[in-house]
Amino acid sequence: MRAVSLRRLRALCLKETFQIVRDPSSILVAFVMPVMLLFVFGYALNLDSSRLGLGLLMEDHGPAAVQFEQTLKASSNFVVEVGPSRAALLERMAQGKLRGVVVVRSDFGAQLAEGHGGAAIQVLADGSEPNTANFVGSYLEGLWQTWQQHRGQDLARTSGPLIEVRSRAWFNPSTVSRNFLVPGAIAVIMTIIGALLTSLVVAREWERGTMEALLATPVTKTEMLLSKILPYYVLGLVAMALCLLVAVGLMDVPFRGSLWALFGLTSLFLGCALGNGLFLSTVMKNQFNAASAALVSAFLPAMMLSGFVFEISSMPLPLRVLTRILPARYFAGSLQTLFQAGTLGPLLATDALGLLLLMTFWLGLTAKKTSRTLE
Repeated sequence: MRAVSLRRLRALCLKETFQIVRDPSSILVAFVMPVMLLFVFGYALNLDSSRLGLGLLMEDHGPAAVQFEQTLKASSNFVVEVGPSRAALLERMAQGKLRGVVVVRSDFGAQLAEGHGGAAIQVLADGSEPNTANFVGSYLEGLWQTWQQHRGQDLARTSGPLIEVRSRAWFNPSTVSRNFLVPGAIAVIMTIIGALLTSLVVAREWERGTMEALLATPVTKTEMLLSKILPYYVLGLVAMALCLLVAVGLMDVPFRGSLWALFGLTSLFLGCALGNGLFLSTVMKNQFNAASAALVSAFLPAMMLSGFVFEISSMPLPLRVLTRILPARYFAGSLQTLFQAGTLGPLLATDALGLLLLMTFWLGLTAKKTSRTLE
């Protein structure tokens, strides 16, 4: 096995750099696509249920009922629509215009005056969307408890509950879903970019007929592979820096970790993604087929099985096992840790080990499939 010539490697890397500069598609994939996708994922994809349509039926018009109605209308989580009858509000909910209906029963004031522990209001939620129905129930339960506490203070009832519960959300105290989704979206975006950038390079050489000329030179297999990876590795790091600037500077997503840890994990992940794309390009030798395979093998698993949106622990056992061989699973987890919690060594070390093993697999498989002879 011949030693790597730095002179030849430098010349090949320069050649690839010139091709990147002259090819608008590489610039589009590396710089324009990340920003566009990040805005789409960051703003269009939103798991926060706010301003939900809520119907309200007032069967009691006493002072307590009116006070509760005002509290409900003042909530920022609901857009309250007072209806004339139960049937009319249920019809609006069946049409999808309301997510829930609250019925203030005719004995609302009497129950409060007598101090009975029975339910004083009725909540009907649209179960066609279970998550939204759970949000409606949880929001109304919290609103009901808050209203009861304020009412007790207004009536000078100083005796508080035996247990006082104070909830606190760790790592994402604002409970804004964007702070969780954007780091995962960066992992998906980097998966697409890494696979697309290198899925075309070898296939392009075969289609243009320049591979035969390259194989006629004394270039070794190692030099050829490194020259196809290093320029796109630098391009991937620049794309990661661009995503970080957009996320923190424009989207106000907090970053609490170390930049060294971020770019170290990004380097390992790019080794996996670039190796995957280069393997497809080497095997298929056709740009269209290689790009299509890269999108299918990179985007869909990263979107569905990385934990970006869907919790891995709630998946069936076979899918949980399958996620262990996906680089996006480790990268998405490490990005969410760095953005929300900071540099937590044990968690990041586990993700780094998974990425290192997968990077070794993909680059080794690509090296095995790369040949110095024409087939």
